[in-house]
Amino acid sequence: MITVYQYPRLLGIPNMSPFCLKLEAWLRMVDIKYDIREVADPRKGPKGKLPFIKDDEIVVADTSMIIDYLKKKHSIQIDDHLTLSERAVALAFERMLDEHLYWALLYNRWVDDNWVKTKEALFSTLPVVLKGIVPAVAQKNIKSELDGHGMGRHSRDEVYERANQDLKALTDFLADKPYLMGDQPSTVDATLYAYLCNILEVPLRSPMKDYLNKCKNIRAYNERMGAQLFPEFFRQDESEEAWLTER
Repeated sequence: MITVYQYPRLLGIPNMSPFCLKLEAWLRMVDIKYDIREVADPRKGPKGKLPFIKDDEIVVADTSMIIDYLKKKHSIQIDDHLTLSERAVALAFERMLDEHLYWALLYNRWVDDNWVKTKEALFSTLPVVLKGIVPAVAQKNIKSELDGHGMGRHSRDEVYERANQDLKALTDFLADKPYLMGDQPSTVDATLYAYLCNILEVPLRSPMKDYLNKCKNIRAYNERMGAQLFPEFFRQDESEEAWLTER
């Protein structure tokens, strides 16, 4: 059994990190057993980030590399039904989520009005002497990363406009399919669910949540995935089940 080192569970969802949640969702999708070790400091990871895994004596970091490693080791066939063109589309969506929408999510939590709630969730257990120092340093580092990426150089309206363009592309492509790429789940569904959960299921306001709440198909997808993968956290809403039946 592998051990997954990831952030603690906070804000009522499996993980506030879309990368940690992506990995755990994927592990459940392919039925690989695992243990969890909660780590608050990402610097303890081999690449200074979370998650990472230990598989006996082998340590693998970076969510995508972990999934690739486990696919090869266990001959996982979750993506084998996809054509070459479908795999290309799935990879493009993965990159859009991880390399673009992710930064809007960071902005929403660390720069926008949600910073107070984010700070409370992440740093409330710190000793009093550190509460005024560590959050400020962490926020400064995140702002620097946002500026380096480019997202942090946009205005608030521009950040959310770009993010909602991503979400519209996903909603349009999903249409009435049960999974993003069709009738069967694939790795990209673990990624998509991780981001939707981190927008829709946390007690934080954002124009991204406002947009998604208008999209019946994406809300139904999120609730269905949550009920399937993390039943201890989420139960599918009866109204959404009715909507799916009508479809």
